[in-house]
Amino acid sequence: MKQELSAVISAIRSQPWAILPDYLAAIEAIALRAFDSDVLERLAKDGHAMQVQHSLEAVAALGTRLDGSEMSMVRNGVAVVPLVGAIYPRSNMVSASSGGTSLDTVMRDMRVAWASSDVERIVMLIDSPGGVVSGLGEAAEMLRAGPKPMTSFVTGMAASAAYWLGSQAGDMVLDRAASVGSIGVVASMSRQEAVDADGRRSYEIVSSGAPFKRPDPSTEEGRASIQRDVDAIEGVFVGDVAAGRRVPEGVVREQFGKGAMVFAGEAVRVGMADRIGTLEGVLSQGSGSNRTKVVGGRSRASAEIETRRRAAQ
Repeated sequence: MKQELSAVISAIRSQPWAILPDYLAAIEAIALRAFDSDVLERLAKDGHAMQVQHSLEAVAALGTRLDGSEMSMVRNGVAVVPLVGAIYPRSNMVSASSGGTSLDTVMRDMRVAWASSDVERIVMLIDSPGGVVSGLGEAAEMLRAGPKPMTSFVTGMAASAAYWLGSQAGDMVLDRAASVGSIGVVASMSRQEAVDADGRRSYEIVSSGAPFKRPDPSTEEGRASIQRDVDAIEGVFVGDVAAGRRVPEGVVREQFGKGAMVFAGEAVRVGMADRIGTLEGVLSQGSGSNRTKVVGGRSRASAEIETRRRAAQ
């Protein structure tokens, strides 16, 4: 049993994350069903879980289900696509247990909204601590080049991976109590230091030509290898934020929190977001403040195919 639990943790730690530290620890605890973990108690006290539930309820009450979508609503020509909870590349057992969201589902709903004749503009409703980095670069490019005006509205937090995506909108609006940031990437891993409690010890033999396939964080060389990887991903993260917010990368690195969360007023002041507002105000506003985009034939055809496929399901 202990080996199975170790395998679950190893799978979670096998890829970099762009997420707040306590939430990564909580995901590991949920995966192990370790509900007596201190981190789960801390997160229960911070009120974010309740805020996430309120966000989901708010989306459900906004209008009618967007035809062909899985979780998005539409009202008066405005589609609301939720990005709520920890972000995973695809739906899985851990995402379901932790109240997370699937990046794959979010982007499918986006393509449906882009293709729908009932949708004039899109609001991405965000309340997320971040998530797995896999797929975020491609998703950010797609959002940045989307064919319809898009506003990101942050109702609670847009941390790390969530800010990576939300910053691609032409207009980013924050609730007055919201926070954004945590720009950076973390790699979490462990190495066996002693014999397992059941008397077994695990070994890994890596082929001679692949010394960095399993870098050892207990060595200087191993840590340097891991550092290069997370720094490279951070470079993509910073580049996308800079492109989305239309500022130089140096501004992102020096003024956008340096990995910390930044509250609404300060975030607007330094350019991490455009303004403070309300969801109702965002839903009722015109689209003039957003960037106008034109979609090519291939993108529109792809979106229409996705709409028909989702509607058939």
